[in-house]
This record gives sequence, structure tokens and C-alpha cells, in this order.
Amino acid sequence: MDWLVIGASVLLAVVHLTVGRIHFIEHIPRSRFLSIAGGISVAYVFLHILPELEEHQETVAQELTAGIFNYLAHHVYVTALLGLIIFYSVEKYVKKSHKANKEASGESSPLIEAFWNHVALFFFYNALIGYLLVYQSDDGWLGMLLFVIVMALHFLVTDFGLRFHHEETYDKYGRWVLSVAIIIGAAAGSFAIIPEEVFALVFAFLSGAIILNVLKEELPDERESSLGAFVSGAAGYIVLLQLLLL
Repeated sequence: MDWLVIGASVLLAVVHLTVGRIHFIEHIPRSRFLSIAGGISVAYVFLHILPELEEHQETVAQELTAGIFNYLAHHVYVTALLGLIIFYSVEKYVKKSHKANKEASGESSPLIEAFWNHVALFFFYNALIGYLLVYQSDDGWLGMLLFVIVMALHFLVTDFGLRFHHEETYDKYGRWVLSVAIIIGAAAGSFAIIPEEVFALVFAFLSGAIILNVLKEELPDERESSLGAFVSGAAGYIVLLQLLLL
């Protein structure tokens, strides 16, 4: 594992460990900072993830021609949709569990089973992001820096949602689990190189999950997001990317 990957994985892990101390993002109406972060994350999805999915689709279509894969079109997009559906299903389960618990007890309190199901899925999610760090290092320090900044902002947004659902349980256990997941994923990426077509499917699954996690934290009415801050974040990222490409 090279120093660039080590530094990036540690920085992303620190985001999870310290997000509970950033108190200005905890309030409803939601802070403009979170809406800016959401805008940047959405811009990243459209400017990086979707174009890369097209490239990976070409790779998978060329390599996976045996058995059922020979009859399955749009392999990568199907996998991305699967990632979105799985994360959406868990989100619905967590919300349903909290609602049932509130109706039964008269108050909303963290549910351990729902918490660990939620955290287990995000452990896998973070491990995949950690794994991607190894491949991002091929783009040099500038490409890695851009990826780390976007993912750090994305983690702030998702952590806000996890802490909103699970409160002190997330601070006590969840943030540590998700921090370790990034390190494990980065280590796995350094020592276990998978075939290109398998990596393409892994990236697609993660892409679907990222798309859902970005939109579910930004769009609901109860978040009271700032449209101006959201648009500013997306526009600012577009401008930054254009300047970097000059």
C-alpha cells in the first residue's frame, strides 16, 4: 500500500471519527454546508460516475460472454440499479422499524437490530470506497485529492443521516466501524487485485449506492435543504473541474 493510499484512507476515516464534533451541521433547518456538500456529491455523480459506468460497460460486455452473461444486456447498469435497490430497501426497513417502535412506545428510540443492519451495509459501502482509493492513485495526487475531498463531503452528508436515525448509538459504535471499513478496503485493494470486469461490476454496484445516498439525504422535505447552497455546490464543482482540465 503506497503512502498516497494510506494518507487518503486515514483522512477519510478521520471524517467519520470527527463528524460528531461538527455541531453546526446537526440542526434543522439543515445547515447550508450540508446542502453545498450534497450539490458537490450530485455533480460528482453526473460528471464522473455516469461517464465511467459507460466505459466499464464496454469492458464487461467484451469480457463476460459466457452463460447467462451472454444474454444479459447493460450488465453494469443492472448492477448499479441493484446497488440502489439494496440500499433503498435497507433505508425503508430502518425507517419502518423506527416508526413501528415509536407507535408502540410513544417515543422514537434507536433500535439495535436496525442499527447493525444499517451499519453492516455501510461497512460494505465504505470498504468498496476504500478499495477504489487504490485505483484512484493511478490518476496521481491531484486526482486522488479531488476524490478524497468529494468523498469526505459525501461522508459528512451520509453521517448526518446515520446519526439522525441512530443518535448516540452511531457515535458510540457506528463511526468506528465505518472508519475501520475504509482502512480494510484500502488494504484489500493493495493486496488483492481483481479482474477488470469484476472491478467494473463492483464499481457499478457502488455507483448505484452513491446515487441513492446522495439523493435521499438531499431531497426529503424534512431535511429543509437550501436550494441556493445545493446549486452553488454543484456549480462550484463544475467550475473547479473545468479549471483543472485547462
